[in-house]
Amino acid sequence: MNFLELAAKRYACKNYSDKPVEKEKLDAILEAGRLAPTAKNFQEQRIYVVQSAEALAKIDAETPCRYGASTVIVVAFDKNNMFTYPGDQYTSGKEDATIVATHMMLAAASLDVDNCWVNRFNPDVLAASLGLPKNEEIVMFLDLGYAKEGVGPLGNHFSRKPLEETVTYL
Repeated sequence: MNFLELAAKRYACKNYSDKPVEKEKLDAILEAGRLAPTAKNFQEQRIYVVQSAEALAKIDAETPCRYGASTVIVVAFDKNNMFTYPGDQYTSGKEDATIVATHMMLAAASLDVDNCWVNRFNPDVLAASLGLPKNEEIVMFLDLGYAKEGVGPLGNHFSRKPLEETVTYL
C-alpha cells in the first residue's frame, strides 16, 4: 500500500475490542516516533505507554475518549529542552511532539493497529494524575488497539474539501 492509500485508510477508531496490541507492533510504532524529525534534533518528546488498569483508569477519569483501547501512548515534551525560533514567538515543543505522534499514528495504521488521536482532556490535570514531571507538557494521547467487529470510520470520514478550497499557489 502506498502512502496516500495508507492516509486514506486510517481513521479515528472509537470502539476497541479486548485484543491487546502485540509487543512487536508496539515496538515498531514507538520506533517510528523515535525516528521522527525534531527541530535541531532536540528530541524533546517524552512518550509514556499506558497499559496498566490503574493508569488507564486515570485516563478514563479525565476523558471519555479512550473508547476501551488496551494501550494509550501519551505524548509530551520537555519544556526545558526546546528550540526557540528566531523572533522568540515560537518554540519547537508542541510541533515536534505532534510530528512524533503523527509518525506513530501512521505507523500503527500501516500495521493494522487501529488508533485515535485524542486531545479532549485537561493536560495539566492528566499530567498530575499520571505523576509526570513538572517540566513536561502533554500534547495528546494516541489510543491503540483493534476495532470491535463491525466498527469503522464515522460517516463523514471520507468527506474532504477539494484542494482548490484549501491550497493557494503564490
